[in-house]
Amino acid sequence: MNDRYGTDVLSTDWRAPRRGRAQEVSADPGLVVEDVDTGWCGAVVGVEKVGGMQVVHLEDRRGRRKGFPLGPGFLLDGSPVVLTAPVDQRANDHLAARRETARRTASGSVRVSDQPARVATGSRLWVEGRHDAELVEKVWGDDLRVEGVVVEMLNGVDDLAAEIRGFGPTRDQRLGILVDHLVPGTKETRIVQEAQRVSPWVRILGHPYVDVWQSVKPARLGLDAWPVIERGRSWKHGILAELGWPHASQADVAQGWKRILGTVRSYRDLEPTLLASVEELIDFVTVPPPHEE
Repeated sequence: MNDRYGTDVLSTDWRAPRRGRAQEVSADPGLVVEDVDTGWCGAVVGVEKVGGMQVVHLEDRRGRRKGFPLGPGFLLDGSPVVLTAPVDQRANDHLAARRETARRTASGSVRVSDQPARVATGSRLWVEGRHDAELVEKVWGDDLRVEGVVVEMLNGVDDLAAEIRGFGPTRDQRLGILVDHLVPGTKETRIVQEAQRVSPWVRILGHPYVDVWQSVKPARLGLDAWPVIERGRSWKHGILAELGWPHASQADVAQGWKRILGTVRSYRDLEPTLLASVEELIDFVTVPPPHEE
């Protein structure tokens, strides 16, 4: 039986442009294309990165050259195309990116090759809890191992002055301490002010976040900002609940932190306030003191 109305027009690519949909084409040398916006027509003579953007250079029949952003907006034999980097160049760009990543630690420092971790020095970096220690290890661990600095956990800061006296910091055995939620008017600030007076060879810095979790940029979790948890409610359990993650037990908290920590790739994923404090503390406990005259 014949279909008197023919085929269903909506079953075809009825929205396709008159010249057809653009196809990806490798910008190999010698390929002749036309820039749609300017009408410039020429042969590909090269592709390079300029200011973080890939540019394709076209040479017209008079020998003049002009650069255009690599990508859509070109015609090949009258049909739209999307120019892509040649295969060999993509491979080179990928290799260069991998080399740069391998050359840098997660903290952004130049990686020291063929140098084993130093035997631990007398200096220490103290942090308030396991999650703080794990974050510091993930981002700054390579640097600290090279310097021979050990990260140790405090069980809170209520007895910080006594802990410092027990350690006995000296000119050659310094102590750096990272404190959570260090903001004016808080109990933590008063404790730190007292503890800082114990020794000139201790430096105590902090960050304004309720917990070190907040030092991870919320965008890493797909958030515009960290949720605000009302007073009187467990902050970590509240955050997990807001994220829609399991939050009933301490095991849920541990698993939640593991997921958050897993989103951190390098220092770029952390808030500047935390970065500044940790970097200053590392400098304090690792930079050799000046020679006395």
